[in-house]
Amino acid sequence: MNKNDKHKRAFLIWLAIYPLITILFWLWGDFLSSFPLAGRTFILTAVAVPVVYYVILPFYNKLFIKWLNP
Repeated sequence: MNKNDKHKRAFLIWLAIYPLITILFWLWGDFLSSFPLAGRTFILTAVAVPVVYYVILPFYNKLFIKWLNP
């Protein structure tokens, strides 16, 4: 994997995480506000990481295959 590939993959990971975290905060913001910061972070990452890894990134890999592998 060359340097450009790493940058492209990092961008796709960010592209997956940012909207997901924003949506989760929008949906669960009131519920999460009752938890301390560490608890909110734990809950969000416990949901976000599997969703990103098993759902969003495989979809993005297929969607951006030509860009990832020119």
